[in-house]
Amino acid sequence: MNTSLTNAARLFTAGLRALLILTVVTGIVYPLVVTGVAQGLFPGKANGSETKADGKVVGSSLIGQSYNLPLKEGRETPEPDPRWFQGRPANGLGTNTVNTRYELILSGATNRSADDPELLQWVQDAKAAVVRDNSVPGHPVRPEDVPADAVTSSGSGLDPDISPRYADLQVHRVAAKNGLPAERVQELVDEHTTPRTLGFIGEPRVNVLELNIALGELVAPGAGH
Repeated sequence: MNTSLTNAARLFTAGLRALLILTVVTGIVYPLVVTGVAQGLFPGKANGSETKADGKVVGSSLIGQSYNLPLKEGRETPEPDPRWFQGRPANGLGTNTVNTRYELILSGATNRSADDPELLQWVQDAKAAVVRDNSVPGHPVRPEDVPADAVTSSGSGLDPDISPRYADLQVHRVAAKNGLPAERVQELVDEHTTPRTLGFIGEPRVNVLELNIALGELVAPGAGH
């Protein structure tokens, strides 16, 4: 009897000791070491790839943002602000009751099939809007000029990047709305175009947030055009 109690007490003590040691190692030491290494070697990525403008954090380079006009009375959604480059449509186009307008509640798309009639109508309406909004005198946009990423969202609905083709399509509209030479705005797009990773992985891309920050600096009072 005494031997059984002694063995039980010994096992209980060993288990408690292991629990405490593992709690300290995996719950305190390991997180602190990983955090310290991350902050020392990759501080930007460790802190969420924050993007700053004028010394303030204005977003993350990993998450898309919307650039809209103030919501007008009687409208459910705001209109895009034509002064800025626009990203991919949020929420897989149309209404997503969980993740609306890049509000970070939950990422996701519509999960509709490619032949879904409502999705096809959304794409057609989006294409018409891109043609209408980006056509300026002397530089009309044709439906066949509109790339796929201009009318469809990514799988997450939060893609921060657009294709160079979509960025190029917006150049004349952005230039006209900001009173800038189209050539200068095109240079801005070219400067912010990231090539394929290692030359063969993925596609060339343009980060909309970083591009619009550079655009804002260009049109700021006192900036040379």
